[in-house]
Amino acid sequence: MTTGEPVLVAEEITAGYVPGVDVLRGCGIEVGPGELVGVIGPNGAGKSTLAKVVFGLLRIRSGSVRLRGEEISNRPAHEQVRRGVGYVPQLANVFPALTVEENLRMGAYLRPKDFTRRAAAMEELFPILAARRKQKAGSMSGGERQMLAMARALMTEPQVLLLDEPSAGLSPLFQDQVFERVKEINATGVAVFMVEQNARRCLQICHRGYVLDQGRNAYTGTGAQLLHDPKVIELYLGTLARAR
Repeated sequence: MTTGEPVLVAEEITAGYVPGVDVLRGCGIEVGPGELVGVIGPNGAGKSTLAKVVFGLLRIRSGSVRLRGEEISNRPAHEQVRRGVGYVPQLANVFPALTVEENLRMGAYLRPKDFTRRAAAMEELFPILAARRKQKAGSMSGGERQMLAMARALMTEPQVLLLDEPSAGLSPLFQDQVFERVKEINATGVAVFMVEQNARRCLQICHRGYVLDQGRNAYTGTGAQLLHDPKVIELYLGTLARAR
């Protein structure tokens, strides 16, 4: 983790899907250069909504989103990609009718000349992709599709990678693999903002974490601080963390 001007800042965000109903109520996050930042919280807290807001998939009603000091609030998703924001949604995150290689080409659509170099880097990071280059993404397991989705988002060498529930629906084995790959991605220098339902594993690997509850910031601190905070354990981590 490095210090310096934040890569990504979201401040006082108010947003929702229905007029007059706010899911996010003044929450915010900050991601520094090289940081791995996790957002945890109960179902319905607004975690995935915050990721959508940052990537421009949902308009904010008030507040600000900035990338390296530049205002990017409510900019469309394709502009966010061009500016250096990668995004992996929880659902529908690959093109199932396309092969692994074709999915990676879709990820490199802004920089087609870099495809060979970036594809080689992704196959080194995700070795399973090298063995499945000609396989249709729709025939892969959920964990393999998640690896492909992350690789596709990394094809443009983003400054920050947004991950929305990367371990959702995966077997424990693939969950562990996903978290390990997230750490490796971060170790290459890519800042990561990860929304995650598996709160304990998220806090184990992140530099800093935010606990979101009812659209507001409830707690924040280092991953280790939150993982061992009695109030966070009692309210958000449950019996699994207490047993640990």
